[in-house]
Amino acid sequence: MFHAQCDLAALVYGDHDNPDAVLRDFADALNAQGCRVVGMVQTGQCADSSLSAVLVHNGETLLLAQPPSPGATGCKLDVSRLQNAGTRVAEALAAGADLLIINRFGKRERDGKGLGFLIERARAADVPVIIAVSYDRFTDWTSFSGGVSAKLVCDRDALTAWWRSVSRHAPLPGADEHVTVCEAVK
Repeated sequence: MFHAQCDLAALVYGDHDNPDAVLRDFADALNAQGCRVVGMVQTGQCADSSLSAVLVHNGETLLLAQPPSPGATGCKLDVSRLQNAGTRVAEALAAGADLLIINRFGKRERDGKGLGFLIERARAADVPVIIAVSYDRFTDWTSFSGGVSAKLVCDRDALTAWWRSVSRHAPLPGADEHVTVCEAVK
């Protein structure tokens, strides 16, 4: 069941989309307005072994790729670095959050590993979650989420509309228009 007011949302992206830029821009806007957004957004590329993630709650960049082997092309995710990043996000989440952002839903999450535990913790704390999910992994995401999530196109407008439907305490990016009493109470 895909419902726009579900507090678990998949930002579904294709080959020509840039979910990292959309999520990073959104997190920066919310944090600038006083929200407490925690999580991580991918930076760098696997092709040049610079695969990393920025922690949106403090701006720190963490390398996620293993050191390149001599003669290797591309990179390989360092699972221990990913888990360390996940632990850092979990600590920030435990300190309180208005929103959790997770950079990708991948095969590790599909298999019950990776950063899936963060989604469970956020849901238990009643914190909305947004995660980037590729079109190729959307069927896996549907199984993982039990089919209960919002499905968003990969753009800022869709993300903002979703946030407005689930946010209870936080300011809204681009909220220059008049705020209604219902929105203020929400």
